[in-house]
Amino acid sequence: MSNRLRDATSPYLLQHADNPVEWWPWGEEAFAEARRRDVPVLISVGYAACHWCHVMAHESFEDRATAERMNALFVNIKVDREERPDVDAVYMEATQAMTGQGGWPMTVFATPDGAPFYCGTYFPRDHFQRLLEGVSQAWRTRREELLDQGRRVVEALGAPRGLPDAPPPDPAVLDLAVRALVRDYDTAEGGFGGAPKFPPSMLLSFLTAHDERTRPAQSADEPTPSWLMALGTADAMARGGIYDQLGGGFARYAVDREWVVPHFEKMLYDNALLLRAYARMARRPAEPGPAGEASAALLRRIAAETADWMLRDLRTPEGGFASALDADSDGEEGTYYVWTPGQLREVLGEEDAAFAAEVFGVTDQGTFEHGTSVLRLPSTPADTWRYERVRAALLAAREGRTPPARDDKVVAAWNGLAIAGLAEAGILLERPDLVAAAREAAELLLSVHLRGGRLVRTSRDGAAGDSPGVLEDYADVAEGLLALHGATGEARYARVAGELLDVVLERFVDEGGFHDTADDAEKLFNRPQDPTDNAVPSGRSAAAGALLSYAALTGSQRHREAAERALVPAGLLAEKAPRFAGWALAVGEALLSGPLEIAVVGDPDDPDTGELVRTALVHAPLGTVLSRGDGLDDGGVPLLRDRVRVDGRPTAYVCEGFVCRLPVTSPDDLRELLTGKR
Repeated sequence: MSNRLRDATSPYLLQHADNPVEWWPWGEEAFAEARRRDVPVLISVGYAACHWCHVMAHESFEDRATAERMNALFVNIKVDREERPDVDAVYMEATQAMTGQGGWPMTVFATPDGAPFYCGTYFPRDHFQRLLEGVSQAWRTRREELLDQGRRVVEALGAPRGLPDAPPPDPAVLDLAVRALVRDYDTAEGGFGGAPKFPPSMLLSFLTAHDERTRPAQSADEPTPSWLMALGTADAMARGGIYDQLGGGFARYAVDREWVVPHFEKMLYDNALLLRAYARMARRPAEPGPAGEASAALLRRIAAETADWMLRDLRTPEGGFASALDADSDGEEGTYYVWTPGQLREVLGEEDAAFAAEVFGVTDQGTFEHGTSVLRLPSTPADTWRYERVRAALLAAREGRTPPARDDKVVAAWNGLAIAGLAEAGILLERPDLVAAAREAAELLLSVHLRGGRLVRTSRDGAAGDSPGVLEDYADVAEGLLALHGATGEARYARVAGELLDVVLERFVDEGGFHDTADDAEKLFNRPQDPTDNAVPSGRSAAAGALLSYAALTGSQRHREAAERALVPAGLLAEKAPRFAGWALAVGEALLSGPLEIAVVGDPDDPDTGELVRTALVHAPLGTVLSRGDGLDDGGVPLLRDRVRVDGRPTAYVCEGFVCRLPVTSPDDLRELLTGKR
């Protein structure tokens, strides 16, 4: 028996390397083998942290009888959707078109040329075995019918698709999006819609930016609907089981409306986006009174703890960030995170256990399986010293449990999101260690993932994989580098961001719009082109944000016009489906604000320079483009050109369209200038 996954770099593929299934990695060789044997192809798509992928693996792929059927009747291809998002995208679209739903594991039966004719997701073993026999029988007896089905799917999904001409979102469109979100907002529990509930990280950034733009028209005693939705959601998630109350970091989603029970996998991209969202929300001055102060403190604490969790649990030896932590440990989901009253007593003793049970909502009945409870924080305890002591003891005890497995491949796009979040949060939270971590991750991407001006999507143990970067990789890495330039003043990061965005414009954009794969990438039956934001910003939305920032940094009209074209879907989705345009809407807010451009020049070691940078990030509208230099050499960054220190002091220039107001040298003057402008 031969299994060709043993040399894979993907941890997900390596999980299947010892299956009795004769897996092939994605590639022409597998399809050539199917043509040689004259059998269909079975394509199984998943990812390392996927709970139901593990279930199907244990039930079917590790079962010898099932594997024998698969080997005899099909050529079997295993795909890591995180490594090959292009392959995942085209077959997921086919799965959704055929079944009305999608998810992972994804199970696709296709012709030897890759045309899908039957699709599904998770199948229990007995059902799966019958399906294998049925598909094989149909291939032998009704082949023309299956080939015709595949042809029709390919033709339908491969047809040219364009978006109608529309302007970038204006104030009316963005206000329309907020009104649509109000209709979908859960006023009791926060968030949008019902169960399952996903953290709306990008909507938090949009709603915060919308609040900042519209707040001057509101009474000080009447927060905007945007802020009420953002704060209500952020608070509910921070206190719910979706947030790890001991170790920090957010799980992938909650299975219930109340955020109590999570699907326990933890993804880098969720936490990178939420880190940035919480840090941005914490910029807003606290509402008057103890409740307002407590709310502001909670936002700041969650941002800091999320960053700490990323550095502690996801950072790789090379300085990048691993993709995810699994949902399972010891063969079951969630066992690492949940507690019973008895377990609390074993660790804490009777009195502290009773305190912990009340604080964290642990009951005899439990909120999860087998009488266990997911820890929550319904309210902040008055005895904060005791709370922190109990929390530390439980975390130390939990570290003795079997931890979830880590998918330690480094994905370029998600590390770009992490770099942006850490760089921005490092300034806002006054944490230089976070900026340093962002810099290390950037250096890994530039030294390992960037080859001949093109990005490789993944690496592991410092060695690059062979999957080419897709649009989100170029856009998110550029976004991260631009944020890091603003935090550190290193001109090289801005220059490389511009080079990556030139590749975007040359290879990913044509008369048909923005594509998720390059024009010289492997040709699939459909060139994916998804304009919607889901768990991460779409490649198109991410490109819009990075292009707009780069245009503001350089004055490039070409990049600004491309950003505006990329934002077309935001206007189309604003009323009907704003939940799927969160990042595009946030970029739309930045477009309305100019975006504002701020150049800070001064000795990089002078604390006053750093204070001007922090003041700019705290008080400028979200989406503002920040550049930092020494005032002696602009490093080739146009926004820094001719920006000199006034009287030798660190100096800030506030500009729009490269037209600048009088420079200021004190944080108070900069604050007044920025808040007055708003």
